[in-house]
Amino acid sequence: MDPARPTSASGSLAASADAEAAKGNEQAPPAVSSYAGYFRWVICTLLLFGTTKNYMDRNVLGVLNKTLQHDLGWSEIDYSNLVVAFQAAYAVGMVVVGRLIDKLGTRLGYALAMIFWSLASMGTALGNSLTSFAVSRVALGLGEAAVFPASIKAVAEWFPKKERALATGIFNAGTSVGAMLTPVVVPWINARWGWRGAFLGIGALGFVWLVFWLLIYRKPEEHPRVSKAELDYIRGDPQASAGKIKWAALLPLRQTWAFVLGKFLTDPIWWFYLFWVPGFLQSQHGLALTRIGAPIVVIYLLSDVGSVAAGWLSSSMIKRGSTVNAARKIAMLICAIGVTPVVFAYRVESTWSAVLLIGLAAACHQGFSANLFTLTSDMFPARAVGSVVGIGGMAGAIGGLFIATVVGHVLQWTGSYRVPFLIAGSAYLLALVIIHSLVPRMEPARIT
Repeated sequence: MDPARPTSASGSLAASADAEAAKGNEQAPPAVSSYAGYFRWVICTLLLFGTTKNYMDRNVLGVLNKTLQHDLGWSEIDYSNLVVAFQAAYAVGMVVVGRLIDKLGTRLGYALAMIFWSLASMGTALGNSLTSFAVSRVALGLGEAAVFPASIKAVAEWFPKKERALATGIFNAGTSVGAMLTPVVVPWINARWGWRGAFLGIGALGFVWLVFWLLIYRKPEEHPRVSKAELDYIRGDPQASAGKIKWAALLPLRQTWAFVLGKFLTDPIWWFYLFWVPGFLQSQHGLALTRIGAPIVVIYLLSDVGSVAAGWLSSSMIKRGSTVNAARKIAMLICAIGVTPVVFAYRVESTWSAVLLIGLAAACHQGFSANLFTLTSDMFPARAVGSVVGIGGMAGAIGGLFIATVVGHVLQWTGSYRVPFLIAGSAYLLALVIIHSLVPRMEPARIT
């Protein structure tokens, strides 16, 4: 039996409750002006930098893939096994760390995670075998799993619903900024201090971010820089009751599975871009390590635009009177359609044509992802957001295990990127169909 549907004995009462829940998704004009204060956007900037650092750490290996294959004698399957090790740890970490963030709170939980994964990133510099690299990638995956549960929880604490997609789009753009900066910075470090220096230098940046995070981050009601007017604006949505929520109460819900399956289908595509596009440009288009910076920058600049634009689109539609349900899904549909031309990226001869196709797909992925993440804070109370994001992140990482295995073996056997790009072009429409089937009205979850 679907736990989100009323029984026949209580059908009338539950139907009335559903109607009230649906009305809750209609955004009334705020009682307080959004111009009451701006400190919440400082918090959003901190989250942006944290996500940027996160993706720089995980992307160093992808940029150095061909260099390490040459120096250490790895095959494509060896490299894919390292990606699998990271993804497996990330999957486990998403569930454990998501729950931990809800228990420890955003400030302490994120700080501890940053310390752990920065040390793991720096520790990769000590590696001299496939096994030692795998150990480092496992530690990195466990620590990095905190970034999205913590960031989404922070957005739920600091932003009203009508601004959450935009705030999520902005901090989620850090994934692109990190992936864009890494192929520019890492070759420069590699040329001067070698690949070990790249892992040490990028990892150490986390401790710079940590200082600002500990100095600045508090909950809005505890922060001296937040005016009463801004706090009233942030808290303008109806507030859910306090208390712990068990996983057993989340797993049966259609709302949970809509997010989980959306992440399972679409996250692997981003992993493919992150870990294999630098190698694709080197092997298929003959670019040296020192020349992949500009194409990668273009790809991730486009993805930044997509992340912010799609977040702005759904937030703007809500402010103009659209329901949360319509605004999120229309933005996601536009992104899902925009991804499809990437199926031709493997066969175009022009490097820049391939770059633009991948860039468009990356932009649409980020826009889709920003709205998908926001569904959690739309449908769940803030106290459950970290756990739901953790469960979904685990599903996305499990999907990443599959894509890593498929890509590694396909490239080893055929040398062709056809299959990965076909998967990349079709995943989002399928994900949106499933999401809409599970939550056609996107009503708030009724947690018992």
